[in-house]
Amino acid sequence: MGKVKPGPLARRPDNSAFKQQRLPAWSPMLTANTVLPFFYFMALICMLLGVWLLLTVQSTEELKLDYTEAGTCNLCFEKRKNVSNAAQPCICTAVFNIKKAFKGDVFFYYGLINFHQNLRRYMDSRDDAQMVGRKNNLKSPSSYCMPFDKNKNGVPIAPCGAVANSIFNDSFTLSYMASSGSVHVPLLRKGISWYTDKNIKYRNPSTENMTLPQVFEGTAPPLYWQKPVYDLDPLDKNNNGFINDDLIVWMREAAFPNFKKLYGVLHRANKPFVNGLPAGNYSVEISYNFPVQYFRGRKEVVLTTLTWFGGQNHFLPIAYLVTSCLIQLIAILLTVFWFKFGKNGQNMEE
Repeated sequence: MGKVKPGPLARRPDNSAFKQQRLPAWSPMLTANTVLPFFYFMALICMLLGVWLLLTVQSTEELKLDYTEAGTCNLCFEKRKNVSNAAQPCICTAVFNIKKAFKGDVFFYYGLINFHQNLRRYMDSRDDAQMVGRKNNLKSPSSYCMPFDKNKNGVPIAPCGAVANSIFNDSFTLSYMASSGSVHVPLLRKGISWYTDKNIKYRNPSTENMTLPQVFEGTAPPLYWQKPVYDLDPLDKNNNGFINDDLIVWMREAAFPNFKKLYGVLHRANKPFVNGLPAGNYSVEISYNFPVQYFRGRKEVVLTTLTWFGGQNHFLPIAYLVTSCLIQLIAILLTVFWFKFGKNGQNMEE
């Protein structure tokens, strides 16, 4: 290689099309003949998408029942105001009517209003290493869980943290008031969590020929739990510990203060629920445990059918329709200006 010559031209780029920016380029000429059809086309596309999604959303059925103080639940609501009554059971019943049959799969959700699961310190108050089944973290919870890492006797809590401590613990029994009498509505309570959560993110500690209660020996349940984590589902031993579906669903924090979480899916094996939920009167018996008055919240149950788009969410269809209207308005204004001033702008001076 030759020595680079000093001087003002020493750092000059090579005389190539790329470095001297002489590559061929295409610069579109934005005229009314090209811009206006594009605006009208986009307005039409957004309108068609909005109408399509709106019809899809309206094809679903949804019923919300605020049971905070509904029916006989007002007695339980007053009872839960006193912390000393937290361990005392309270059963209430709420009645509602379904005017139009819910066809197909029906999903049963519980909902909370004004419960901020998206608070940063609340979301951090957990030990993911403990929930994945690491035995070292089982007896030595992360400092992120404080003050819910140990009980008053210094025994480590499993699962630790504010998220697990505040788990929603109301339970529901749905009944259909048929002409022949009350019929229990069966709900599938397993398989309601995400596959990745159930099989990857949450795992029980290795048992090594021990029972699950023996593995959790030396730990304590969260402060406000009525059962230990290894006995959450006495009817199914495979649905206990950190892989309990209700626990997994709750541990996936909601992004907004008003949210709903899946509780069960209608089991359509037997009549009269083969085709879904028939129209008629229903009652839901509630084991009322979760207090809401401390954060001025409300509780509800939600029955809904789903489509490929999800449940009844009108935001995206309305957003498409509003966008279509705005684009159409802009297109009309541009068209008016184009006709007024002419294609070549010869009327601008006037």
